[in-house]
Amino acid sequence: MVTERTGLKLTDERKRLFDQPSDVVAANASDDPPRSDVIDAALTHLIESHENVEQVRDEYSPRTVKDRLNTSVIGLRYRTSIESRWR
Repeated sequence: MVTERTGLKLTDERKRLFDQPSDVVAANASDDPPRSDVIDAALTHLIESHENVEQVRDEYSPRTVKDRLNTSVIGLRYRTSIESRWR
């Protein structure tokens, strides 16, 4: 369960993590989207990625799914155990 907070502590690592997706969300090189837009885009992507994994999990092996997604955020725990935890 996620607790509700009113602020984020931005360590250097978190700031770097915000800067990279900001470039993806920005409309052009001079655009500086608000952090709330970056968070919304990241959460939407996470939800859609999870839905995509759920749709193909019975068609492909966990290793194939993880290798194709090429991400360190995913944790697949079905059939076999493949885990790469974000934190």
